[in-house]
Amino acid sequence: MPRHIAIIMDGNGRWAKQRFLPRIAGHKRGVETVRSTVRACGDLGVEYLTLFAFSSENWRRPVDEVSFLMQLFIAALEQEVGKLHKNGIRFKVIGDRSRFEPKLVQLIEDAERLTRDNDRLTLTVAANYGGRWDILQAANRMLKDRPELAAGFGESDLAPYLSLDYAPEPDLFIRTGGEQRISNFVLWQLAYSELYFTDLLWPDFDDAALDRAIASYRQRERRFGRTSEQLPQAAELLTQRKTG
Repeated sequence: MPRHIAIIMDGNGRWAKQRFLPRIAGHKRGVETVRSTVRACGDLGVEYLTLFAFSSENWRRPVDEVSFLMQLFIAALEQEVGKLHKNGIRFKVIGDRSRFEPKLVQLIEDAERLTRDNDRLTLTVAANYGGRWDILQAANRMLKDRPELAAGFGESDLAPYLSLDYAPEPDLFIRTGGEQRISNFVLWQLAYSELYFTDLLWPDFDDAALDRAIASYRQRERRFGRTSEQLPQAAELLTQRKTG
């Protein structure tokens, strides 16, 4: 079972268009899929679930749609955070909050504060987020804290400043909607993730679809630069470290 699943939830607008509905109807239906996916991941024992809700490029969408998405985010926080807390789920948001209205920022901060000690599942929502932004902000923060690193630094120096520093790198990346790209989503963290693409539009991504994605992941051999012959020995060493 993957510890960390990251998902680009693509296809809400097309789902609505196929049904001759306004795009906002697809976004509303997509929230229901988020709810069911969070529940399923919690039941399966997934420890971290990261969802790409709104990219830094999505501000280019029609003004009415962007406004609706922000209001939908507010409504979801008002309605769902209590349920997340009751079910032992920690809630986090990554991304640049500077463009969000004060009410939304306050709701995010309140939700993170309320759920910070929960440990059943960590649900992260990436909003006004971009992978390149993440790496740049990490570098800037690191150099502000540790100016001596301007002469040179390594991955271990930068990693604590990345937005997902509290989570292991995603084991499984899923994208719905038929597109086969990662679209500036957690670029640093996806370096060794297993990628899974499905033609299903996000509102149609149900528990069975999640099971298929996980089944595909479990059939893959994750070598991390090693040969297949080295994997048993590496697994034994990892077990020894955990038990030692």
